[in-house]
Amino acid sequence: MLEKESTDVTSPSPNNNAEAALQLLLFVDKRPSSVEKIRQVRNHLKHLQAEYPFSLQVIDVSEQPHLAEHFKLVATPTLIKLHPAPRQTLAGSNLVTQIENWWVRWQRSAEEYSTRVLNELEASGDSSSENGSSVVAYEDNSVAHSAQVIQLSDEIFCLKQEKEALQAQLQFKDRLIAMLAHDLRNPLTAVSIALETLDMGTNNPAAAARITPELMAQLIKHARTQAKAIDRMITNVLQTARNEGAELQVNLQELDISQLCHEILARLKPQFATKSQHIKTDIPGDLPHVYADAERIQQVLVNLLDNAMKYTPVDGEIGLSILHRTTQKVQVSISDNGPGIPSENQDRIFEDRFRLKRDEAKDGYGIGLSLCQRIIRAHYGQIWVDSNPDRGSCFHFTLPVYRA
Repeated sequence: MLEKESTDVTSPSPNNNAEAALQLLLFVDKRPSSVEKIRQVRNHLKHLQAEYPFSLQVIDVSEQPHLAEHFKLVATPTLIKLHPAPRQTLAGSNLVTQIENWWVRWQRSAEEYSTRVLNELEASGDSSSENGSSVVAYEDNSVAHSAQVIQLSDEIFCLKQEKEALQAQLQFKDRLIAMLAHDLRNPLTAVSIALETLDMGTNNPAAAARITPELMAQLIKHARTQAKAIDRMITNVLQTARNEGAELQVNLQELDISQLCHEILARLKPQFATKSQHIKTDIPGDLPHVYADAERIQQVLVNLLDNAMKYTPVDGEIGLSILHRTTQKVQVSISDNGPGIPSENQDRIFEDRFRLKRDEAKDGYGIGLSLCQRIIRAHYGQIWVDSNPDRGSCFHFTLPVYRA
């Protein structure tokens, strides 16, 4: 709170209060080097007040830095003539001299303002102007008003921050839902195919003859595995939602990346066949194991292969290669011979919900790539794309080599 000066300045007269036409603010600090200068200024103001009453408020900048910022102070002590307008600021080593130079003009402006207000009150028939005891109607530049404005500004700023935080939370929930919908598609398709095959074996005698007990057991096992994968995805999304956009949690363990890639390619083989797409692999047999979360890296591989299938034309070629790039990193690359990505968009396709104009009406690079980036970053790896229009794209990501 602001406090009126009541110690070093003589006791105010009836007009030396909130009714005084002349309002001054004196900003001070507690530095030892400022003590003498402040004492001189306050003694001089005390002497002037004995001749002409005015309102003085002394403000310690260390206690109310927001006011110092509001008035854009560059030094202390500083004296501000707050009222009547216009505002005027005096500062510097010769502050007493500056006050003497301006005092007569300040006094004259305060008297003119008081006379004008009294005339207006008399013209309006306000009885409170009797005996000259009217209350001067101050403009909205008083220090109390300034403090209120600052407080309201702070409150508005806080409300804006809360609004932005709530909007970010809603956007984050939307992204999670979109990611979940994107990643559930593959396992749901696998479960659906397995169930339809089993159903055909039950209701179609001709098909039943081709479904051996071994194949039935394999289909049931596959459907159960995919159902568990769906459950894990839902659990992961719920955990991520509770963490408000924090980095994805990963369970890092020794992982045979070569074996994982072969397993995923085998599982996706029927989907490649629907477009007669050819798979070309370059997976060395002597690759080191990586330090990674198998389920998360599987998400990355499936997302990138799924995008490659979508953008590779019928009879096109999809490539998957792994390179022991350094003693610290293994690089995985997935390529296609689709339409490619414009160079101006290659740095943006990993952004949340970014869509290329050509893909606005269909699924494509976007949610899946955003998720891939989060996963790879959680492994302290990198992910990027090399692409030329009409010549396809190649996505690369790195993982750390496992050290026993």
